Amino acid sequence: MNIDIAFSPCPNDTFIFHALVHRCIDTDPFRFISRITDVEELNSLAFAGTYPITKLSFYAYLLLRDRYELLDAGAALGYGCGPLLVAKRPLKSFQNVRIAVPGRYTTAYLLLQLWQKDCKHVEFTRFDQILPGIAAGIYDAGIIIHEGRFVYPQYNCMKIIDLGEWWESQTGLPIPLGCIAMRKDMSRHRGAIESMLRASVAHAMDNPGAARDFITSHAQELDDQVISEHISLYVNDFTRSLGETGLKAVKTLEEMARCQAIL
Repeated sequence: MNIDIAFSPCPNDTFIFHALVHRCIDTDPFRFISRITDVEELNSLAFAGTYPITKLSFYAYLLLRDRYELLDAGAALGYGCGPLLVAKRPLKSFQNVRIAVPGRYTTAYLLLQLWQKDCKHVEFTRFDQILPGIAAGIYDAGIIIHEGRFVYPQYNCMKIIDLGEWWESQTGLPIPLGCIAMRKDMSRHRGAIESMLRASVAHAMDNPGAARDFITSHAQELDDQVISEHISLYVNDFTRSLGETGLKAVKTLEEMARCQAIL
């Protein structure tokens, strides 16, 4: 049985899904076909139910709970890995600041809304166009994710706030960024697929060099050091299993969003 599984080209995703899609682990009776594109594109496609298994921002997942269910393995969730708000100079207020945000349904945008409701002038932009846009003066500031965390000084940008640190100071919990979700019509296969996802994560962690070619083929503009730092930041024990703490973090994110009438 062939099953489409959609995830982003970011190193943390290609790292953990390499074994699953290349059958380095036992996936019988399934064969997983990778569909790789930007996470905000995946968020948008999920509203049409395009892929049976897909990477989603947690914000998108919370909006899609009627159609998708959360899988326990494969999540990007942890401490010290949240989105950063950066700019070329300090910001005194946020009411008239043009802020580039990496997608309407990203957790980064949800966190920005939770932190500062005065940020009204947002422009949704592909994550890899945000730093160049700030450097060119198109935007006054931007929320950066993924490898942007490691390279923003090269664009003469400074950190205004680490939204992950803010979240941790408010909740004491890891920040839930992205997850793997399954369309509810696939629920009968949930147990088996969750076990395979967990095995794929374990294979990646036990054999960190095995996925190198797959990772670099989808991250051609990143050097080895940035790729390594990216994986170390976003792949951890919560990727193996959300566990009680991870589920509490997701529930807290939902409750905070509902309290501010964002959901």
